[in-house]
Amino acid sequence: MGIKRRAFLIGGAAIVGGGVFAIGWADHAANRSAAALTEGKGGHNFATWLRIGEDDRITLFSPHADIGQGSNTGLAQMLADELDADWSHIEVVSAPAESAFANVPLGRGFLADMTGYPGLVSALPQSLLSLVARSMNLQITGGSSALRFTGQKGMRVVGAATRLALVETAAKRLGVPATELTTADSKVIHAATRRTLRYGELAAEAAGRSLDSAPKLKDAKSFRYIGQSVPRLDIPAKVDGSAHYGMDVAIPGMRVATVMAAPVRGGTLLSVDPAPAMGVTGVEKVIKLDNAVVVVAKGYWQALKGLRALSPKFSDGGHGGLSTASIFADQDKLRQANKPDGTAGSGDVDAAFKATGAKIVTADYRLPFLHHAMMEPFALTAQHKDGKLELWGGMQDPLATKMAAAKAAGLSPDNVTFHPMLIGGSFGRRLPMYIEIVDQVAKVAMQLPYPVKLIWAREEEVTQGAYRPQSSALLKAALGSDGKIAAWQNDYAQPEDASKEVPFFYDLPAVARRHFKQVSNQTVGAWRSVNATQHGFYTESFIDELAHAAGVDPFEFRRRHLKAGSRHRAVLEQAAKLGGWGTPLPAGTGRGIAIVESFNTIAAHVTEATLKADGTPKVLKVTAVVDCGSVVNPRNAEAQVMGGIVMGLSTAIGEAITLDKGAVMQSNFSDYEVLKLADAPVIAVHFLASGAEMGGLGEPGLPPAAPALANALFAATGKRVRQLPIRDQAKA
Repeated sequence: MGIKRRAFLIGGAAIVGGGVFAIGWADHAANRSAAALTEGKGGHNFATWLRIGEDDRITLFSPHADIGQGSNTGLAQMLADELDADWSHIEVVSAPAESAFANVPLGRGFLADMTGYPGLVSALPQSLLSLVARSMNLQITGGSSALRFTGQKGMRVVGAATRLALVETAAKRLGVPATELTTADSKVIHAATRRTLRYGELAAEAAGRSLDSAPKLKDAKSFRYIGQSVPRLDIPAKVDGSAHYGMDVAIPGMRVATVMAAPVRGGTLLSVDPAPAMGVTGVEKVIKLDNAVVVVAKGYWQALKGLRALSPKFSDGGHGGLSTASIFADQDKLRQANKPDGTAGSGDVDAAFKATGAKIVTADYRLPFLHHAMMEPFALTAQHKDGKLELWGGMQDPLATKMAAAKAAGLSPDNVTFHPMLIGGSFGRRLPMYIEIVDQVAKVAMQLPYPVKLIWAREEEVTQGAYRPQSSALLKAALGSDGKIAAWQNDYAQPEDASKEVPFFYDLPAVARRHFKQVSNQTVGAWRSVNATQHGFYTESFIDELAHAAGVDPFEFRRRHLKAGSRHRAVLEQAAKLGGWGTPLPAGTGRGIAIVESFNTIAAHVTEATLKADGTPKVLKVTAVVDCGSVVNPRNAEAQVMGGIVMGLSTAIGEAITLDKGAVMQSNFSDYEVLKLADAPVIAVHFLASGAEMGGLGEPGLPPAAPALANALFAATGKRVRQLPIRDQAKA
């Protein structure tokens, strides 16, 4: 998700003592500031995210970044449905990176998730939550949160409240009761007299009304846009080339820079002779940072050539002895010391393990660091002029990026402006708390009389990642005489405790999940589906092993350990049915199953796979069943799940970041191997409409991919996969 639980809760609590009057005043001031930034000539603002023009244009100022996930179209659908808007008049633009546009519904949703008390959070005043969001600079895109939080708790509410304000304004103007009026296609209609008023001609007066903070929302049967595969609003510009990404920024007089940081994380720049770079035609300046060297030139290739001419000397920060093997060894030692940093679960695990007749099964799993492997490398442009700093680029949290740049430049946030751009891939990588380029470009721009675009080469982007952590887990279970699991223990080692983030949904009498904190010199950060990716692999691989040990079919074994009538059981059963579980397969082909819950969404995969001649996996087919409560845009939802499946298979088969002498060994797609189109499987995605509270979709399709594949390969070969990537085992 990218937001530390403790920091969020402390940040929220710290402002509560400010007093109700001060909080309310600050909220009104923020709304006025938002209107001043976006209202424009002939436009009128409703709340902070909606502007209705007198020409009937409806503009949604989205607080979420466009990373290609399509959520901005979904947000527009949710707003338009409650507003009864004419879809042809809708446009979506990025909200300014200003505190007035902090994402209050997102803060409400995160706070409810983190505290576990959604009812209490819902009872908090809107003005208080608004102040919390602004104090946290909350404008993040992550945690599969856009539709389930911003859409459900924000856009739908704003749309419904604005429609009500427009109706009340029309009732006054027409001299009729509001109950006699209806709305459709951006018009208020009085059927009895056949009079209509356009939203545009009502907007100025309606914008002066106070909006209802809890308007009545539509029933699903009344939806016109929600639940429909409305074409995505962002696609035409991306197809015709008019869309602009951070890499596309061009400003008159701009120079281009590139950077090389210490190859060992934690190292510093000891020395560098700038002369070889300055001898390259087009190079204008060499800038030394604490742990990196930057070359500024008239163009990217000159800057890169100049950088490659340098021979900087870096320290290793005391991490020169670190390797992939040494990290796993440290994790093993922590488990052997048997002093967990955190324990979650229920029941008496130790007693179950000691019970007479219990069959004990153990398995050791190991997972590597993983890179985000986004297609667009980092590119941020900055200009320092007249005491002000402007930045352009694609980031997952524009407001926090602005604040980070201000800190790096030593400027007041009021003197810093960040312009959000489209993002060519991210998966958690473009969060400012995990990325050095914001600090780098701000410091470089402060030393230059012209704008500068700082580009990371692909090699820099791979070796200086904020990776999914390398982790390992020792799982142990006791099987009772009835063939069911009597106790389950997961001793896992990684930087953060995952027990509150990843639900354990199997119905067992005794469960213990014990966290052993282990950190290295590497930066670790949010990675698509965060901890669900590791723990989905651990849990769903091990339960498959337990099914084999019990002599029970893997699908039936899971089913026995899920509560009757539960969402999990329904998803599992439907996946088995649609995936052809139990039907014959060709020799050498196996079928595996896995189910994982993340971000309030349950996803199960049935995967068919075989081995190629070189011993590496070939995935033939994946059938996915997903319960996310409800779906806003089915075609885009399907695309999100498919993307997660492909990424999950790619990481399972061939992706790994490894260390030697403290440095990352991979540098490009030549040695960080992502799945190719020729190896992508046939994918079928099915959604269950459970009526549950809406869950996320950007990430939950990924976690079942690796364990379902590993289980399929066991069915095909009889060999267990306990360490990823599978490619390395095939080569061994």
